Amino acid sequence: MSLTARKLDYPYITSNPGIAGGRPVIAGTRITVNCIAGYYQLGMSIDEILDSLRHLTPSQVHSALAYYFDHQDEINSDLEEAGNVEYWKSQVQSPPVRQ
Repeated sequence: MSLTARKLDYPYITSNPGIAGGRPVIAGTRITVNCIAGYYQLGMSIDEILDSLRHLTPSQVHSALAYYFDHQDEINSDLEEAGNVEYWKSQVQSPPVRQ
C-alpha cells in the first residue's frame, strides 16, 4: 500500500500579498485566520466568534479553525510575535529629540 500526500483544501481561506501582509484570510474579507485563532485561544466558542463577526458564516469560521489546527505552530508563532510589545517597539523608529 502506498502512502501519498494529499493536498488539504480550505474552501474559504485565501492569501494575497496585498492583503494582511499575505497572511491567510477568509476569502472576501480582511479577517485573518490569526484573528479567528486569537479569539479561539481566548476561549471564545464558535457561536461567540460568530456573534462578534456577524458578517461571517459558520462554514467560514470552521474553515479558518481547520486551517489554524493544521498550521498551529506557524500561527501561534505569528500571534506571539504580534503580542510582543518589545518587538513592536523595536520596529518603530524613535522620533528625533527636539531641543
